[in-house]
Amino acid sequence: MKISFSTLACPDWSMPQIIQLAADGGYDGIELRFVDGEDSLWKLAAFSGTQMAETRRALTDHGLTIACVDTSCRFHSPEARERDAAIQEAERMSDVAAELGAPGIRVFGDTIQPGTDRDSTRNWIAESIRKVADRTAQNRVQVWIETHGDFVAAGETAAIVRECSSPSIGVVWDPVNSLLASGEPLAEGATLLGSAIRHIHVKDFRYTSVGVQYVLTGEGAFPWNDFSAALKELSYKGYVSFEWEKKWHPDLEEATIAVPHFPKNFAKAYAHG
Repeated sequence: MKISFSTLACPDWSMPQIIQLAADGGYDGIELRFVDGEDSLWKLAAFSGTQMAETRRALTDHGLTIACVDTSCRFHSPEARERDAAIQEAERMSDVAAELGAPGIRVFGDTIQPGTDRDSTRNWIAESIRKVADRTAQNRVQVWIETHGDFVAAGETAAIVRECSSPSIGVVWDPVNSLLASGEPLAEGATLLGSAIRHIHVKDFRYTSVGVQYVLTGEGAFPWNDFSAALKELSYKGYVSFEWEKKWHPDLEEATIAVPHFPKNFAKAYAHG
């Protein structure tokens, strides 16, 4: 099992800064979400032309890989042209992933829109993701749907994957999303998703009087025992990626604190589990 962190932790940082943070922290890889404040990574000089070569070389020199390239693509719109635009964005991001040697791109389902229903939305999502996978197969980049939104429950996400019926489609399992949204036990989520899990997000949290608060690894209520048991049952060998959502929660500790803190404390929590 390998560890990475999402650049949600440091959304405005440059690639050299991100790479140095990963190397200093003892990480195996990086999950790209935002770089230099941009989430459409294909727009950045760091991922095109000669600078792409420099980025690849820096990763190699520091013994790092790109674990996943995250997109903001959602396929829930009842409007075909909006879904097509998301498909085109996913294709561009898969080109970046292929250049970096990343095995997959992350996409969302995601939310049942006003005036639509679950079955129609599921069909639109599955059809769109299948189109993305067909078009990115030549890059050897898979398409991974995250447990998120109105399809956060593992069974809902698994149903989309089954409908897609493609070996190039998998799941980014975020057990905290599923636990907080629906109370889904980790063992249940792991069983329902099984071998479709290609990448895992993890973050610790605690319940407070005003809601859920994300906290440093090992300092909250995340069920590490259940997580450890689930991964062992799956014989999971992929990446566990620390998702510190500084982008969405600016009051969280800085990346310079949270990202180095994760590896040793994750190891302790997981081992005790």
